[in-house]
Amino acid sequence: MSFDALDFSAGGLAMAGSWVATGIGLGLWIWSWVGEKNLIQKLRLRDCGVVLLFSGILARIVVQDRPMMAIDWAMVFLGPLFIAAALWRLTRTATTSGAGDR
Repeated sequence: MSFDALDFSAGGLAMAGSWVATGIGLGLWIWSWVGEKNLIQKLRLRDCGVVLLFSGILARIVVQDRPMMAIDWAMVFLGPLFIAAALWRLTRTATTSGAGDR
């Protein structure tokens, strides 16, 4: 095996990490549809998947070496909105210990 193909630059590591995040996010999102039965857990898995998917896409847009196209600009403006909405829902569905003690 040759190590010439490995890219250990910051951009290469960011690109690899973004693909890993996208794959995990897609896996969580698919698992929420096919594997999870609890409705709250289903929503939380979808929200985690959305955060990972959009963050991976945004990371790839940042490190790309071509000029940004219209779809890239749309993702730059819409991606953070979806991430913020998913994070807000994750905070709303979080379980806290002792919440029923009041």
